[in-house]
Amino acid sequence: MTTPAPGLPSVDQTVLDHAPAAIWMMDGAGQLEFANRHFCEYLGIAQTRLLAAPRYTELMPSAMGAAWLQADRECQAQAAPHMSMEWMPLADGRQHLLELTRQRLLNPDGSVRGIIGLATDVTERSEYRQRLEHMAHYDLLTGVPNRVLLADRLAQALARAKRERGLTAVCHIDLDNFKPVIDAYGYGAGDRVLLEITRRIKDAVREDDTVARLGGDEFIVLLVGLQVTEECVGSLHRLLQGIQQPVALDGEMLCITASIGVALYPDDEQDAETLLRHASQAMHLAKEAGRNRYHLFDPASDLRARSHHRLLQQIRHGLAHGEFELYYQPKVKLHSRRLVGAEALIRWNHPQLGFLPPGEFLRAVENTELEIELGDWVVATAIDQLRQWRQQGFDTEVSINISAYHLESPGFVTKLKDRAIALGSVDELRRLQIEVLETAALDDFARIGALIRDCRALGVSFALDDFGTGYSSIAYLSKLDVDTLKIDQSFVRDMQDDKSDHAIVQGIIALARAFGMGIVAEGVATEGHLQALLQMGCEVGQGHGIGHPMPAAQLPGWQMAAPRA
Repeated sequence: MTTPAPGLPSVDQTVLDHAPAAIWMMDGAGQLEFANRHFCEYLGIAQTRLLAAPRYTELMPSAMGAAWLQADRECQAQAAPHMSMEWMPLADGRQHLLELTRQRLLNPDGSVRGIIGLATDVTERSEYRQRLEHMAHYDLLTGVPNRVLLADRLAQALARAKRERGLTAVCHIDLDNFKPVIDAYGYGAGDRVLLEITRRIKDAVREDDTVARLGGDEFIVLLVGLQVTEECVGSLHRLLQGIQQPVALDGEMLCITASIGVALYPDDEQDAETLLRHASQAMHLAKEAGRNRYHLFDPASDLRARSHHRLLQQIRHGLAHGEFELYYQPKVKLHSRRLVGAEALIRWNHPQLGFLPPGEFLRAVENTELEIELGDWVVATAIDQLRQWRQQGFDTEVSINISAYHLESPGFVTKLKDRAIALGSVDELRRLQIEVLETAALDDFARIGALIRDCRALGVSFALDDFGTGYSSIAYLSKLDVDTLKIDQSFVRDMQDDKSDHAIVQGIIALARAFGMGIVAEGVATEGHLQALLQMGCEVGQGHGIGHPMPAAQLPGWQMAAPRA
């Protein structure tokens, strides 16, 4: 038990010894009058020795002692509490981040009596925050920058090219025939291949260049500080040669190739977003030309522009002629398997190409008026479907995916309300949830926050989609008043075998609870996934292990046939 200090309130010293912080009190000359157990343990110095020293800071390591002595002097000279954050070497030999608060004590005559201090070890909290920030800026599988950090690096690269009158190459890399690897060997093997390909890409470029992963088997490489186009061409050849070397996998040698599209700045004098789109268009042309090659985007006469225009015309025609359809993937309470809602997913019944998933056509309409028209159709169709189901005696919630571009378009809330009124389905808005996509593109939090509040006044709720993949960060949780977080399926898929993914899922569930939000896990493929999520406190899930996306007419019957826990 510590020795009571003169002037301290009458408190059981055992309480102070068990406080989760270091507490000390010193007189005006720097001699300790009191030190609790944590203070002594932090320093690794016996209490009796600390209390006996004329100046306690003399017993500390020199640098630490000098810092604390200076802080004590500053505290004695000011009336307000002295607060600081310091990295300090403690008795365990490690550097710890301490949150320090000092308050001077005065005698009745106003002279300085001494100082009372409080030190809290916030190392784990700081490291956890750093891990979350790393998650927001780096790809969790490969460790290279994700879309968020890529945007910053690209802005810097364009500014450098402008300043130095050099060239910047934006290279979009997409692996050829990577899906068969997943189908044949599984996702775990696919991840190992991606790690090896990432290493080869990094080896093929210079240290100043940036390698980023967009997701799946797509990468962006920024080649900076170029003076002539030939420098870019040399790097492209090294990339192709490095990637196409055989990859050893489970005793077999796989041949992986890549198609690369390149946009050169300032030859292609566009903004960052357009450069990325041009690089993507050039990559598709490289695939069409036979794969395992690169294609330089030609701003003046690139054939991709005409192909893209034809696709937009087909989409517009399909929208006018009823070729699109919404499928619904069930969301259930994991403990009871009871249906609580469904996610609406768009499909295209193309007259020539057949049944097309959204990945085959949505990219073509990104950030265009047609994207808004297609989104408006999704909103109207979902609301009307809710009305039809209610008339049939079937009541559930439906979530729809809305892009950042659509969400921020003029009159979004007004159109939403008017559409519900026109369909006679205003009450259905209470069963509608908007899943916000591409959160990295949301650049006006105040405006989006007001939009969310206006929608909520109509009864509409909001969810952040694919949380944890890099599209979102903690800033969205504190600045956007959403109702639900959705855990991306890439974490759920491997969480039983990958400790990192398991920890990320646990962390996202904890974040949702801390912010008072609901949580939905995507990609629930097995009973093992379901049970693991239940143990971690996740209540709602969706995925192929629960139910595949299905036509609207099948969902009410699915609810009746769904298994019960």
